[in-house]
Amino acid sequence: MMVVIPQLLSKEEVKKFRELMDKAEWVDGGVTAGEQSRQAKKNSQLPEDGDAAQQLGRALLEKLHLNPLFLSAALPAEIFPPLFNRYAGGDRFGNHIDNSIRMVRSTGKRIRTDLSMTVFLSEPEEYEGGELIVEDTYGAHSAKLPAGDMVLYPSTSLHRVEPVTRGARVSSFFWMQSMIRDNEQRAELFQLDNTIQRLAGELGQKHQSVIDLTGLYHNLVRRWAEP
Repeated sequence: MMVVIPQLLSKEEVKKFRELMDKAEWVDGGVTAGEQSRQAKKNSQLPEDGDAAQQLGRALLEKLHLNPLFLSAALPAEIFPPLFNRYAGGDRFGNHIDNSIRMVRSTGKRIRTDLSMTVFLSEPEEYEGGELIVEDTYGAHSAKLPAGDMVLYPSTSLHRVEPVTRGARVSSFFWMQSMIRDNEQRAELFQLDNTIQRLAGELGQKHQSVIDLTGLYHNLVRRWAEP
């Protein structure tokens, strides 16, 4: 399941992010890649323990925790601190699957990567190429979204970033562990929650069908969720 979260950041917030990023030092993006991924990865990245990445990461997490669409789709348990990268001059990231476990360097805490996330911080017209291609059982899906939009997708998916041949593709990328480990179960809960919200708008929160479906939703979460 590939889900787009529109306007996670406003255009003004994106502008402030970019101003801070433009002043920061960038390093080789291979520092956060696994041994196999490092061979396919060519980009630059803000140092994850640097002031800019720390400040921007905190701001991004605050926005996520207030976004109902994200909370419904992801059912987050733990979120890896956001990282920030830049693709330019032919940079790309070939086909790969994200590492199953990521360790937060500052705390040593390990997080299982159930969902991968990209927040676009460049407008599509600012660069050529740079599409995020995610492959699943239904084929390949392409994402090149407006600045401020986010896409999330299962970390089990084979995916890549196409070469950037003009301009620069700037984004944030990170991972999260969901309360619901199974991708299909998480997708079913998301669909059920969307149905409940739609019916509540049409029939009202107190309608018996809404109450019954809400009870079913919470009982399924109770059955499938991991502490």
